[in-house]
Amino acid sequence: METTTIGSRADFAQWAIERASAIIVEQGGNLALAAREGGDDKVADAANALGQAIVEAMLEVFDGLMAED
Repeated sequence: METTTIGSRADFAQWAIERASAIIVEQGGNLALAAREGGDDKVADAANALGQAIVEAMLEVFDGLMAED
């Protein structure tokens, strides 16, 4: 993943939109497929992966903010 410099609120908004879109494309698609084709275990695993991707994105931006201090 490439490094993005966030220098303003608009930069952060753009990063958030792009990151959320990437997460939904990958993890949301996996969750939809699991819901359509899999059992409860597959749906739970896909939902957990979606949640983990969101957590990782939040930590990614938080770590970037902490590095500036």
